[in-house]
Amino acid sequence: MSAVDPRGPRFAAWVTTVVLAVAVAAQWWPLLAVQAAIFAVGAFAGLKYAPYSLLYKYLVAPRLQPTDEREDATPLRFAQGVGFAFALVGTVAFALGSATVGVIAAAFALAAAFLNAAFGFCLGCETYLLLRRLTPSVRRQSPA
Repeated sequence: MSAVDPRGPRFAAWVTTVVLAVAVAAQWWPLLAVQAAIFAVGAFAGLKYAPYSLLYKYLVAPRLQPTDEREDATPLRFAQGVGFAFALVGTVAFALGSATVGVIAAAFALAAAFLNAAFGFCLGCETYLLLRRLTPSVRRQSPA
């Protein structure tokens, strides 16, 4: 289990909220595409490589008091993957001329980012945990 300072994802959620708000308001799909790429890095390469995580690590964290609090990165990476899916759908929709679908998809990602930023509620993380509870675990059977 890889663990992260929980303040980092919250910082990333604030930056993401601003980026997505601008992308939705301006209906500017290239900015949404950039955010999709940032989500992809966090989901598929890992949070330590994600651009907003690097901003937090080098610019914000050194100015904060150290903390021993840590949270599992797996649900966060899942949340990044969900954000990537919505941002990708939005980007493709905008690029193909369907602004309504683009706005709706990007607005879902924006709402989730805002929930995390403002209230510390990671919708993607909670979805991950719910899916883990609903998925039957594989039980090893001992040889008879």
